[in-house]
Amino acid sequence: AVREKEAAAFAAEEAEAKTNIAAMQKAITAISNGMSGGFLQTRAAPVLRSLVQRSDDMDDADRQTLLSFLGGAAGYAPASGQIVGILKQLHETMSKSLADATADEEAAVKSFKELIAAKTKEVEALTAAVEAKTTLIGELGVKLVQMKEDLDDTQKGLLADKKFLKELETSCATKTQEWEERSKTRAEEL
Repeated sequence: AVREKEAAAFAAEEAEAKTNIAAMQKAITAISNGMSGGFLQTRAAPVLRSLVQRSDDMDDADRQTLLSFLGGAAGYAPASGQIVGILKQLHETMSKSLADATADEEAAVKSFKELIAAKTKEVEALTAAVEAKTTLIGELGVKLVQMKEDLDDTQKGLLADKKFLKELETSCATKTQEWEERSKTRAEEL
């Protein structure tokens, strides 16, 4: 969203700068060809007047000279060489500003694309890590269930073995008692 706002701001600034530069170029051409009166009747003249009034890139004397010319003030003595010089200087300044703004915008677009590429790779890497850990969780869950089943089987086997041991001890005790009785009986016979 921020990048879109920056792009929209640049587009507006670029459009305005191109309009102003075009108006200035028309003025320079017309004045250089000696047709300053004709230029003052075109649509470019008010654009240029507005630009001169808003421009921070010129000193007050130059601004007043241009505004007097553009306003067609009575008593203004044309000094077309001076006007053309001021306009060319302003044209050059504005062209440089537009070039700088365009370079900044291109750098911002490049930086944004690099950021998007880096974030995309990061998302892919994190997605792969999540998938690997999810697989590991699944495998460990299966192992846990198997181990619980093995434990249950082992506990059942232990109970069966204890029962068998108890029966064996009882049987042995009985056999031992029978043997003692038989041994006693034989000893008495002898």
